[in-house]
Amino acid sequence: MYLQAFLFAGFVCLICQVVLDNTKLTPGHITSGMTVVGAFLSFLGVYDKIVAFCGAGATTLISNFGHMLYSAGMAGYNESGILGLFSNMLCSSGIAIVSVVIFSFVFTLIFKPKD
Repeated sequence: MYLQAFLFAGFVCLICQVVLDNTKLTPGHITSGMTVVGAFLSFLGVYDKIVAFCGAGATTLISNFGHMLYSAGMAGYNESGILGLFSNMLCSSGIAIVSVVIFSFVFTLIFKPKD
């Protein structure tokens, strides 16, 4: 399982690095694109199979954020209709958003940015 996780995450990072080096896309574009790819793969039902096969290698990438948004949104839609789509999406992904903000703040206190 560790090898599968490492190879999958490394392959996704390799793809993103190749795209970054050979196009005029910025890291923000690639991050947004990977989020959309994760949501699209979740829509197709493929991302759950990737998570089952690769484990943490698929759940630590930014594409998992798109998967989380899609999965939570569809669960809310099935539960409460169109309003549940938006409310459940934000509640379920709120933990990820808050943790990213907190960790980013802590790391800016610890590390000095390049000049």
